Amino acid sequence: MERERNDRLDDVLDNEPDASEGPTAMTTDNGADQVNSAYVEHVERLKAEADAQDKTNRLRVAQEQLLEYATQKSDDAESLLAAAEFVFNQAAGSDATSSPMLEALQVLKEKAEEAVLEAKAFRDQQKVDVETLKRSSQKAELQSDVDMKRSKDNSEEAASESEEAEVSTAMDPSGSSDVTMALLSEPSTIVGATWLERARYIPIRLEQPERRLLRLLEAALNVSDYTDKVDILTWRNKAQRIHTQIRDICSILSGLSVFEAGRRYKIMNPDKMRSEYGKLMYLLMDSSDSHVQELLEFKCVSPLRTVYSTLEAKGGLAILEDPLMDKATAEIVSRERSRYDIQRDIKVKEKAREQLAKRYRSSNLSEEEILTCLYSFSDNNSFLLFNRDPIDRMISYFKAYFNPESHEPGYSLSIQGGRGGARLTHNHERQYAYVLQSLTLWREISTDMFKLWYLAEKDMLSESNGYRLVDTGQGLNRVQSAPSVSKAMHGILSRCQRSIGSWVGSSVVHLGDHNVPNAFHFIDKYTQVPRILNPTVLVLEELPNLYKDVNLAKYIDDTFGGVEQCRKSILVDFCRHAFDGSGAENFFDAGSCIDGRLTSAWNWCSKIEKKDYYPIFKLAGFVSFDGDFK
Repeated sequence: MERERNDRLDDVLDNEPDASEGPTAMTTDNGADQVNSAYVEHVERLKAEADAQDKTNRLRVAQEQLLEYATQKSDDAESLLAAAEFVFNQAAGSDATSSPMLEALQVLKEKAEEAVLEAKAFRDQQKVDVETLKRSSQKAELQSDVDMKRSKDNSEEAASESEEAEVSTAMDPSGSSDVTMALLSEPSTIVGATWLERARYIPIRLEQPERRLLRLLEAALNVSDYTDKVDILTWRNKAQRIHTQIRDICSILSGLSVFEAGRRYKIMNPDKMRSEYGKLMYLLMDSSDSHVQELLEFKCVSPLRTVYSTLEAKGGLAILEDPLMDKATAEIVSRERSRYDIQRDIKVKEKAREQLAKRYRSSNLSEEEILTCLYSFSDNNSFLLFNRDPIDRMISYFKAYFNPESHEPGYSLSIQGGRGGARLTHNHERQYAYVLQSLTLWREISTDMFKLWYLAEKDMLSESNGYRLVDTGQGLNRVQSAPSVSKAMHGILSRCQRSIGSWVGSSVVHLGDHNVPNAFHFIDKYTQVPRILNPTVLVLEELPNLYKDVNLAKYIDDTFGGVEQCRKSILVDFCRHAFDGSGAENFFDAGSCIDGRLTSAWNWCSKIEKKDYYPIFKLAGFVSFDGDFK
């Protein structure tokens, strides 16, 4: 049976279709001309559709940015009117004010009132235009059909956010030792509903047999040229190229579960498989095509194994409601702490794990499986420590050295378009808010990264969500919508806007266009944040240690005027030019949009060698922002 199936697959892959199978199989010269003509026409139509979609996106972004500009000008006009009314009232109540002066102030007040009316009318008109464009875009959304592996996902299939009820069940551990008293000393800071929500998106840690398969997967993907052979513009036999490549890779691998294990490993270790993961995801995207599945007679894509799915299958979800979960999965931070305190925390953590494993074990759920789930939560906490902690520390430095209402001479955050490569113009107060909200947004994205990654894979591997092969200006890329990620990102953005209270710049999120072609590029973009901030924060923290050396202290004093001045010089340059809208030739590709902020930060990184404080970076052990691709 197996041999028959392989023979049938070989026949399809290796042989050209007969004439009876369709018009594309014609072998006459006339038939070949028709095929070539159809191919040229089809490619031209594809380019026209992609160009139209790109211009639609640019128009949408331009109108949204114009609305934000109009809103800001309306607010400024109201502030000026309030100031004019105050001056007029003060002058009118003073006997020393001359009549001509009072008349001039009256005229000024009336002009300010007219400016407010005009600004509000312009703002309201832009608001109507943006809403009209959104409605028309939804009705006339372009459909793509060539190089599509699946039809577009319906908007109704956008990811739904599940909400769990809060759980407050508590179980008190027993014992009288110091470790047990520590378990009792502090209540859990995370409610059960939050643990349930986190568990849905945290991959289960790989077991030893899976790690051996992972090595095989990495080796197979490392020698594969999958995307080079599949993602090329041609008319005939593309499906055969996909089938052949998938078959070759599957023939190397010993089991299909290795694909799922590789995906779990990558999510928990973003710095690993930096080149292999892209090939894996694109291979799985193509394998989801119904025609490919019919020939292969199996599915390469399987649901991601998470902590939640594992515990649910074993009937162990009750463990997520236990108050000991916080201590059993806590990350032990050794920074500036005594050895005694560190060892005590480790013992508390081990004790909490043992108690949970014994308390919730059953005939379906073993202690080892419970510990694996707890280790998976700990892996997520380690991820947050490396990815979110540098953002928290940068925010702390930012608030400690800068004030939104005033600034020290020479340390203003203000930027002006056209100077120093900046594309934005902000005064000190506005730039302070812009930097703080950008860092806050990055922090929230890092907190929800496992969830965003889970949703990104869901969008990419959906059988009903297709992609177009488009030249985005950086080679051929798979342009694909990401409804689940988009919904989650707008939720994060709304949460940040509510917490901050105001928003400076554009709130456009690029997804499924030439800037961020698909969810894979989105994830890759935001895993760069700790690679930018972590080296910068480490340099700031290492400065006092460098200053202990007499020669280095003299250099720092002579060049910057001391450690604090050196820190402020680094921070003020970072806060100006890592958030100045630079990095592209237009506001659609960079500017103040959500993704453009990160583009500006990478542009600052690319120019680090030209900074006068670059020697300090090298002395502090800085190598690069990009890390190791292995």
